[in-house]
Amino acid sequence: MHSHTTFRQLEIFEAIARLGSFTRASEELYLTQPTVSMQMKKLTENVGAPLIEHIGKRIHLTADGQQLAQATREIFAILDRFTMSVAERRGLKQGKLSLMAITTASYFAPRLLGEFARLYPGIDVSLRVTNKEQVLASIADNLDDLYFLGQPPEDIDVVATPIMDNPIVVLAAPDHPLAHARRIPLEQLAKEPWLMRERGSGTRNAIERRFAESGIAVHPRLELGSNEAIKQAILAGLGISALSRHALALNQPGQFAVLDVDGFPILRHWYAVYPAGRQLSVAARAFLDYLLGHGGDPKNPGDKARASQRAHT
Repeated sequence: MHSHTTFRQLEIFEAIARLGSFTRASEELYLTQPTVSMQMKKLTENVGAPLIEHIGKRIHLTADGQQLAQATREIFAILDRFTMSVAERRGLKQGKLSLMAITTASYFAPRLLGEFARLYPGIDVSLRVTNKEQVLASIADNLDDLYFLGQPPEDIDVVATPIMDNPIVVLAAPDHPLAHARRIPLEQLAKEPWLMRERGSGTRNAIERRFAESGIAVHPRLELGSNEAIKQAILAGLGISALSRHALALNQPGQFAVLDVDGFPILRHWYAVYPAGRQLSVAARAFLDYLLGHGGDPKNPGDKARASQRAHT
């Protein structure tokens, strides 16, 4: 690579590689698309090999592009660690913090992030909320500092730290016949029309395991792609479901009936996850310490979560 490759060119290329789009990269970096295209053309000429190929309407990294993307991220990570270590020695908390979360975490993650940002105004924080598949892909590529997941991945070597409880409760419309019943057996519940998230969802896996432990199969009436869609379907009288209690954070009390069911709630945790071997930045470490100190709730110390930190493979 020629010596006149610029830092800005690498920054633009990394954004394109991460976002998979010239348009989204230009928006993130506040540049015009012609500027982005011109800088990418110069970078390609400097490297002496194609970095990106267009297949239909999508862009893909070539083998050389994939190697350069990884090298660029390593360069940026080194520079970020240096900048933040200087700030740390000066007694300051500064730098960037990049977080990614599955959709259900959107009910609590912005609040936690907002509180942290007020405590550390020198840290530039960002949060992306997306589906589980994209979160796992980002973990595999080591793109962000920390990830919020309801279940750590089993096929990626990560450090997973439980940060708060994530109980899965059974929900029904407030006028459902079982709304005021007590100790509802799983066998009876399985006969109800069930609304489920898509296959692969951590919540759905937990529900199916709970029924399977009692030798019961549950067959969903509808599969829906979001918690909000499931909640609307419950209120429309289409069936019952089980969701994280955090999914009720924005709903009025009494809008849903939380059923009293044997074997529920399913007690799970929310995890802060990062790839094993990744050296956490000063900002990421400060945020993780903040989460452990609060346990996701200023009234609920995180000593239990801190004691439970573990490496998960």
